[in-house]
Amino acid sequence: MGDLPLYKDPAQPVETRVQDLLSRMSLREKAAQMAQIERSVATPHSLNRLAVGSVLSAGGSAPREQASAADWADMIDEMQSWAVSSRLGIPIIYGSDAVHGHNNLFGATIFPHNVALGATRDSELARKIGVATAVEVRASGIHYTFAPCVAVCRDPRWGRCYECYSEDPEIVRKMTSIVSGLQGTPPEDHPVGYPFVAGRNSVIACAKHFVGDGGTDKGINEGNAICTFDELERIHISPYLNCLSQGVSTVMVSYSKWNGSPLHANRFLVNDILKGKLGFKGFVISDCQGIDRLSKPHGSNYRYCISASINAGIDMIMVPFRYGQFVEDLIFLVETGEIPMSRINDAVERILRVKFVAGLFEHPFSDRSLLHTVGCKEHRELAREAVRKSLVLLKNGKDSNRPFLPLDKKARKILVAGTHADDIGYQCGGWTITWHGNSGKITTGTTILEAIKETVGENTEVIYEERPSATTFVDQDFTFGIVVVGEVAYAEFLGDRSNLDIPLNGGSTISLVASRVPTLVILISGRPLVLEPYLLDEIDALVAAWLPGTEASGITDVLFGDHEFEGLLPVTWFRTVAQLPLNAGNNLYDPLFPLGFGLKMGLDLQTED
Repeated sequence: MGDLPLYKDPAQPVETRVQDLLSRMSLREKAAQMAQIERSVATPHSLNRLAVGSVLSAGGSAPREQASAADWADMIDEMQSWAVSSRLGIPIIYGSDAVHGHNNLFGATIFPHNVALGATRDSELARKIGVATAVEVRASGIHYTFAPCVAVCRDPRWGRCYECYSEDPEIVRKMTSIVSGLQGTPPEDHPVGYPFVAGRNSVIACAKHFVGDGGTDKGINEGNAICTFDELERIHISPYLNCLSQGVSTVMVSYSKWNGSPLHANRFLVNDILKGKLGFKGFVISDCQGIDRLSKPHGSNYRYCISASINAGIDMIMVPFRYGQFVEDLIFLVETGEIPMSRINDAVERILRVKFVAGLFEHPFSDRSLLHTVGCKEHRELAREAVRKSLVLLKNGKDSNRPFLPLDKKARKILVAGTHADDIGYQCGGWTITWHGNSGKITTGTTILEAIKETVGENTEVIYEERPSATTFVDQDFTFGIVVVGEVAYAEFLGDRSNLDIPLNGGSTISLVASRVPTLVILISGRPLVLEPYLLDEIDALVAAWLPGTEASGITDVLFGDHEFEGLLPVTWFRTVAQLPLNAGNNLYDPLFPLGFGLKMGLDLQTED
């Protein structure tokens, strides 16, 4: 192709292109490729003159409030134009936390969080959700999602429990099929550990957080996993094997520690195990400001933070703001011999490999033909199916011979009560529009109250009281009540709790209604919560709906009998927090409901496959 550099020739093998481009790069350009910066500081200087490797939207960081997919694409395409007009024309990777659908984008389809998907045990459903998410992400110009989280949650006190498919590594391994949905399914002869991205409708995926983040002592976020290597390998590393076999392109390192050693500086686990023993050939990325946590106060000894993390095997650093200092300090550390040049070349090779595999050199800009897919009917129907399959029936009737469910669509008068009955934000939970999520009409979708009203007969009266009182029942003759309560939205450390009672006086609302009318309780939560024995006795039926996302019609599809309950508990439902941690297989295992529990409508207990 004439004088065209090899790295710009799509006919050349990926490794040939990587080596050719690497040979043309200065140390400064290599150092800049290893930086991922926040969109708010991305400028022509940082992307064109400095040529940083990647840009991200930190949780909730958007072009503007309620920005459309086209707004996102406009912003990212402008940034990309700066990057591809740099000296070597290396495109950026733009990343976002699309962890249950394209959840930063207003109007996107928000799928149930991972704990709910774990309740389905449906690997093909997870793959389809990955496909739908990838298309909506690519529609907005984004190339890279920091998903899936394949942590194995061993303690529900952890604020990221809902990001985990299960406490059982085998269930987590099954649900890693979402990687093939996000990236596309690699051919059978694809080498294990080598990154794979199928085309312009697929995204670069990220298995996280390596490793042991779900097993920290007392479930403390960014805490310490205390276990042998055999236990770490058997429980926490095992899902990564499935991700690597599907060609996952990147792996994110955990904020947490293993036996006191921070993962961001753990050469044994990152370099020797992940890259060496497991043969990972994509790039390893830090968590946001993860290297800063290697010194106290955070980031105070920045050169040490850089040296320790990169020498441990981390390839790209999520800076996200102090990128100028990062590049200068990294160059200094290489020039003084503290970081070998071979380590820099390895890191940049891996970053470039993913960029070439993902086709960014050929197609750096957004594909506007995908814009119609954002929040489309097909994707919302898929989310509705996921909600249906994720619901776990925990109780159905006070009398074993008289099931309470399904509900009667033609009931005369229904009371719907509770803080979560008409709140799309609470349904979606954290990592929705903003980092920690919020309450209220934060995006488009169907609330549980709206779904009930759409489902019942035209002669059925639905009365809604968010916070009912005794006067709610005066001169009313309700056929039954539906109480919807649960957790507020949270993310990461904001969700760490040693007290797992139902928030917002949910227990009092349940008791008030159940003492007056036959009552179904729907619990909206990212984990099991304390269910007092008296409450369980008072209510007639109980459904764990997890964090279902925007499509609550999937709940009423099952409650009113159009579909059967299919969900099985992905985690153990404890009796009291004093029992924690409590996992299947423990000695003296005495849960309220065991891992895998789930009733059918007729009170029959389901069994694991």
